[in-house]
Amino acid sequence: MTAAPGQRTLAPPERRDAVVAAVSRIGAYELIVADDRLGPADPQPGQFYMLSTGERWGGGDGERPYLPRAFSFARARALEGGGAELSFLLEDIGPGTHRLAELAPGEPLSLLGPLGAGFASPGEGRRSVLAGGGIGTAPLLALDDALRAQGERPPVVLGFRCAAFAAAAELFSDAPEVVTDDGSRGRAGLVTEPLRAELARDPHATVHACGPPAMLAAVRALCAELGVPAQLALEAGMACGFGACFGCVVQTREGYARVCVDGPVFDAAVLA
Repeated sequence: MTAAPGQRTLAPPERRDAVVAAVSRIGAYELIVADDRLGPADPQPGQFYMLSTGERWGGGDGERPYLPRAFSFARARALEGGGAELSFLLEDIGPGTHRLAELAPGEPLSLLGPLGAGFASPGEGRRSVLAGGGIGTAPLLALDDALRAQGERPPVVLGFRCAAFAAAAELFSDAPEVVTDDGSRGRAGLVTEPLRAELARDPHATVHACGPPAMLAAVRALCAELGVPAQLALEAGMACGFGACFGCVVQTREGYARVCVDGPVFDAAVLA
């Protein structure tokens, strides 16, 4: 069963080492750019990679971290001679993300991917509206780039905890509408507020959203209320990334689905 829109680029079957090309600080986030010469040049917006740091992974107190971490890519650019330059946005909040945040240019970044199914086109006659929260900004950057390459300029609304996290909005080509929990950037509020206003201006749209579970639940409820289709990129803890462990299942109207292979992007209407 596949409950996702279904656009995907197939991954090479093995883990490989990319080379970190650049690391920069974007407010509260780290932006890591890596050259992946052995992977495909065309990952689809919404797909993800399993990341680790090679030699330095699985060391230290308790041998943590042990499992790789799943990250949607934020941007991809084809490299001459094959492969892609990939960008990942991460927050240093635990042993895995801390190791990744310590990477420096020239070091290896071990990855497996692209994995999962990404966003689908909004459908004939519909336009895309992008809604994101926090680290969920990353796959929307890739989607915004892809839509702009097709001549579209989708409206983007983003919600963050505070101004330090809202700095990620500066990565978009045009200035998105931003709300923050504390009003330190944009206005205080929830991302569903500017999203509702955007859909009121043009209800003939498809919402593409990514963010924390509570935000996605609110976006799903709003879109159901207004009769607007939505595609939601779900977040889940993953051990393998390719469907073997069944550790990331989510309940749908058709039964249980694995976020890593049946998603991470799902049509909101199929979620239970």
